[in-house]
Amino acid sequence: MFWKFDLHSSSHIDTLLERDEVTLKELMDEEDILQECKAQNRKLVEFLLKSECLEDLVTYITEEPPQDMDEKIRYKYPNLSCELLTSDVSQINDRLGEDESLLKRLYSFLLNDSPLNPLLASFFSKVLSILISRKPEQIVAFLKKKDDFVDLIIKHIGTSAIMDLLLRLLTCIEPPQLRQDVLNWLNEEKIIQRLVELVHPSQDEDRHSNASQSLCEIIRLSRDQLLQVQNSPEPDPLLATLEKQEILEQLLSNIFLKEKNESAIVSAIQILLTLLETRRPAFEGHIDLCPPGLNHSAFSVNKTVLTAIQEKLPSFHQLLLDPPKTDVMKTTWGVLDPPVGNTRLHVIRLIASLLQTNTHSINIELIELNTIGVILDMFFKYTWNNFLHTQVEICIALILASPGDSTDSLISEQNSAGEHILLRHLFLKCHLIDRILEAWALNEKRQSEGGGEKMWIHGTLNKNSKLHSSQH
Repeated sequence: MFWKFDLHSSSHIDTLLERDEVTLKELMDEEDILQECKAQNRKLVEFLLKSECLEDLVTYITEEPPQDMDEKIRYKYPNLSCELLTSDVSQINDRLGEDESLLKRLYSFLLNDSPLNPLLASFFSKVLSILISRKPEQIVAFLKKKDDFVDLIIKHIGTSAIMDLLLRLLTCIEPPQLRQDVLNWLNEEKIIQRLVELVHPSQDEDRHSNASQSLCEIIRLSRDQLLQVQNSPEPDPLLATLEKQEILEQLLSNIFLKEKNESAIVSAIQILLTLLETRRPAFEGHIDLCPPGLNHSAFSVNKTVLTAIQEKLPSFHQLLLDPPKTDVMKTTWGVLDPPVGNTRLHVIRLIASLLQTNTHSINIELIELNTIGVILDMFFKYTWNNFLHTQVEICIALILASPGDSTDSLISEQNSAGEHILLRHLFLKCHLIDRILEAWALNEKRQSEGGGEKMWIHGTLNKNSKLHSSQH
């Protein structure tokens, strides 16, 4: 039978390791080195654990390879070094996490000037992330001793891999007390304030985006943790700091400078949208509405957040009328001058989130500004923009679904006045039905003339009329 024969050929790596003068590069040139490392080949692991080998592996991922190398193999050794160091071999994790000289060599990558090499940054981040996960006490102790760690994270936050590293520091530490210590430490280092400062027109787009994404993830992670640990002895200091009035005022004042910067505005609105989340949407662009009078939210929106946004509603409204300048957009059916733009789309998303809170004072402000009217003007003007139509449909649905009381009691009418004002505004001031019927008639006329224009208004009219009927 075939199993009588020894068909297993020993790895060429074992043969190389029998030589006294074998080098790390020779082993890394073997195709199966990573497979053998993950299989915890004893001889190979012992070789990699040598001080000079670990130093070389760390050096490969922290220093730029020579410029004169062939581009095809230039990052071969850095990439393979990263894979070997993150192969999750416990002996390698132990040596890396406990050898301060190796950690210092690894940390030295952050001392480079910006912008960091994005590929090397991803290798560095991946290695440090697995150490945070596997050796949290040692790594946290090491990083806390580095007075410049948070400074360097902020300096390089425009590199996505460094942003990922910050988030890993918040998510990969499992011992509750150690995680709380990390949160307190980062809060003392004013990480929130410094990220908010980056959402400023003076910064570049990458820093806007990554600072915003970091803050959004911090909000979600903090709230998820609050849900998991109901009786947590300490509140999340990062979320508490971000929800402070002075921090929100700083975020909003940064974006309403004389010079409008779309990247900064959109990044700030994304942070506000995350703060206004009461639960995660089922999928992008759609809000899962609760039946009238019910609230399945796991947590409510902080009143400080609503107050800060309300004070800036006139400025947000002005963005709908006068957005940052964008280039004229030529399409197959005409010219958009100006196009809707990312800024106005995000402002409408913000309005939709505010409508979901059904806050009386905010509703009054939206009516006085006639923000809903401006949004409807855009809806009928940009007939082919499905992203815009989706957000406007959400706004209308939220107004139609707002809770109310149809009894004739004077007390009930007084109590429900604040809840019905937007509904009256939508139909009496904004003339929603008249405008829909006019658009529908125009659409049918164009179709009869052979234009073949899409009946873009039909879905909105059908869904919202049904929802309105169910409410009254």
